[in-house]
Order: sequence, then C-alpha cells, then structure tokens
Amino acid sequence: MSGSSPFKMRLVHLDLKGAPPKVCYLSEIFPLFRALGANGILIEYEDMFPYEGHLRLLRAKHAYSPSEIKEILHLATLNELEVIPLVQTFGHMEFVLKHEALAHLREVARFPNTLNPHKEESLALVTAMIDQVMELHPGARWFHVGCDEVYYLGEGETSRQWLQQEPNSKAKLCLSHMEAVASHMRARYPTTTPLMWDDMLRDIPEDQLSGSRVPQLVEPVLWDYGADLDLHGKALLVEKYRKSGFSWLWAASAFKGATGVNQSLTPIEHHLRNHLQWLQVAGSVPADTLRGIILTGWQRYDHFSVLCELLPVGIPSLAVCLQALLHGDFAENVKARVENFLGISSLEEMSFRSEGAGSFPGSDILALVTQVSLHLCSSVDSLLERDRYVTGWFSPYHRRRKLIHPVMIEHIQPQALSLLARWNALTGELEAALQRIFYPDTVEEWLEENVHPSLQRLQALLQDLGEAASPRQDSGQDP
Repeated sequence: MSGSSPFKMRLVHLDLKGAPPKVCYLSEIFPLFRALGANGILIEYEDMFPYEGHLRLLRAKHAYSPSEIKEILHLATLNELEVIPLVQTFGHMEFVLKHEALAHLREVARFPNTLNPHKEESLALVTAMIDQVMELHPGARWFHVGCDEVYYLGEGETSRQWLQQEPNSKAKLCLSHMEAVASHMRARYPTTTPLMWDDMLRDIPEDQLSGSRVPQLVEPVLWDYGADLDLHGKALLVEKYRKSGFSWLWAASAFKGATGVNQSLTPIEHHLRNHLQWLQVAGSVPADTLRGIILTGWQRYDHFSVLCELLPVGIPSLAVCLQALLHGDFAENVKARVENFLGISSLEEMSFRSEGAGSFPGSDILALVTQVSLHLCSSVDSLLERDRYVTGWFSPYHRRRKLIHPVMIEHIQPQALSLLARWNALTGELEAALQRIFYPDTVEEWLEENVHPSLQRLQALLQDLGEAASPRQDSGQDP
C-alpha cells in the first residue's frame, strides 16, 4: 500500500474544535481516507470529548457521547485506520481555561491560551483529561499531547519570580512541564508513546534538550505548512533532534486550514507543493528517522477564531496530497487516480461549481460553497457598487433620504429581487446539505459568516427601495 512513500504512517488530522462532523459522515469518509492511502487518523477532540465528573464543563453542546467515540474507533478499525488521540496539555488551552472555574490556572491571568506550569493543580488537570481520553482509547500506541504555541510562557507573575533565580530559564520551564506530562503517560500507559508538536523545542539548545528526559519520553512532530520549506534547515533540525536523543521523529504537513484564518476554499496547489517539499525532506534524512507524517486539516486557528475550510471542501486537496505521498510524486497517472477517486472529470478545471462535480461524500457541499465563495459577494457588489442605476439614482445619499426617481425603481427592483431569490434558493440547498453532516451550531456559524452579510445587503436595498417608493408628504427638499 505504501508504494514508494518514505512515510510508512500517513495520518489524517481531524480538528474537532470547529465544525465537528457527525459520526454518520465519518462512516462515509473513512473508507475514502483508506483508499487514498491513509493508514491512521489523529483526532484532536478539544471540547468534543465526553469528559465526565469535574471535567464535564469542558464539553461542547454537541460533544460526542462515549458510544459515539466507540463507534468512531470501530469505523476506524474496519477501515484499517490507526487512531491517535490528541489532547492539548500546555498551549492552546482556551477551551479549558476560558471557564471561570479553571481561570486561576492560566499562566497570564488575562489570557486563556497557556497553562500555568508551576501549579500542581495544572498537572492534575491535564493528566485527568489524558486519563479520561485513554479510558476510551485503551489500545492507543501513540497519544499526542499537543504543546505547540505556548504563548506568554514565562510572563505570569509566578514565572517572572522563578526566572529571576539562577539557572532557571524559559526553556527549562517549558521542558519541565513537558517532562511531567510525558512521564505521567509513560508511567501509567507504558505501551503508549507520547507525540508532541516540535515548535517549542526548535530554539532550545541541543545540550539542554539532551540534558532533560524529554527525548527519552516523546516523539516530536516537526510541522511546517508552507509551500517553500527550508530544506537545509529541516535537515539540520532533524540532525539536532537525533543528536539530542530523540529516537523517532514525525513530520506534519497541511491539506487545509493553513493559508488564511477565514479561508473558505482550499488552494490545492499550495498544499500539494507543501507535501512534495516534505517528500524532499524525507529523502534527505536517514531512512530510520521519520516514523510517519500527519496531514493536518485545521478547522480553526484557535478556539476563538472563525471557521476556515470545512472538511468536505478540503477533500480534493487531501486526495491530491495523500496520493502524492503514497506514490512519491504527482505525475499524470497519479492525477488521473485522484480524479477517479473523486469522481471528477478534471482536477485542473476545478469545476466544483455544479452539484454533479464529484461523487465523494460531501461533494455537494463543495459545489455550493464554491458558488457562494466565488460569486455571492461579487454579484451583490456588482449590483450595489457598479450598476449604473443604483450608483447613479439610488446612492447612499439617496437611500438615507429615501429619494428616488420612480422610473428607476423599475430598473433596480427586479434585478435585486431576482438576485435575492437566486441566492436564497442556493442558501436553502446549502443549509440542507450542511445539516446532513454538521451540528446546528456549525451550520449557523458558517452561514452567518459567509452568506448572511451579502443577503442582508440585498434585503436592505429592497427595504430602502420600498420606503422610497411609498407616497409621502412633500418635504420641499431637492435631492
């Protein structure tokens, strides 16, 4: 199955902190993941895990139930996909530290990003989270403990005082918490290896890394989502980690969610280049270095940001990237395989605008989202900002004063009504398609962010037209 791929493990990342799919959709796409070349999934549960007891407050409204988690694991097994759970244990703790009951565990009191590593209760909190997740994943060979982007570490009051004492440093503070978390995992689950994002380790000197126990406890995941990687820099980083004592490393690329915080369509070419570059990195390091690659598919940049590309929208990019990894390139025959998997006539045309474009699960959402993203805002802009009748006879000046030449209503109103009817119909289709795959809060958020603002502009124009057309007392004012 692995063909000429240097990556024996190829994991698809499911980022559940935004737009978590219903289990019924996972049952449809897991077979596709497997067919495309994936052999594992990294599930970043965030607030979708059914935490119990004192952690119950972490649950999202539509969090999966324990039986749904078991169903997800069963579906993964059926499709020969190894499941690795991910729980953040240091940075990106917003979904935990936003709660008033846990706010006292913040590194900086104002910000819910980062856990205070000095408090015993902090370690007790994250180990309790790990234990509850492991209880439902008893056979996990790896467990990802996050630890990326630990912003503001060292800026809390306790940390400031601690850092004033020799020979304390921010690196030592970081490594000590990582070591504590990983030690808990190793002691309690000896057959499970912790994974960890590598960005907080990159600038720590080799002697400090090797002087800690972290290299013996974890396998770091080197992540870079750019289209132009520093290949030499990556090789040096790999060498540094190996010399520090890490026995295995992982790579992490991105198939979506890495090119814009509010991106709605996935730029496939960018992500393909990212994966081709990672293949070059893999080819330049010793063969027994990289255990696998995680294809990340971010759904939010953090817990508080807007949604980026929905999972069905990113499926063609995932297909391209997995097949490139599997075959070691993206030649014409590989491209043809991808087109066949997706049920599309041509990847180049990217004609995902009609509902017949694609037969993969969620292809109808891709078609409708493509129409909205490419044409909704521009069509409304065209009417409101470039139509000669609107700009010439019903400008913002006219609209505020409800003034219009009656004949102009005949030019403007039919256009606006037709456009509104067209987009209302498409929005109805999209809403129904989204509801099949996603929970109500996701549907509401995506439409409110991407559709409603344009529709409201049209509705406001029609309302102003109606008011301007209504008979009223002569004010004696000229326009």
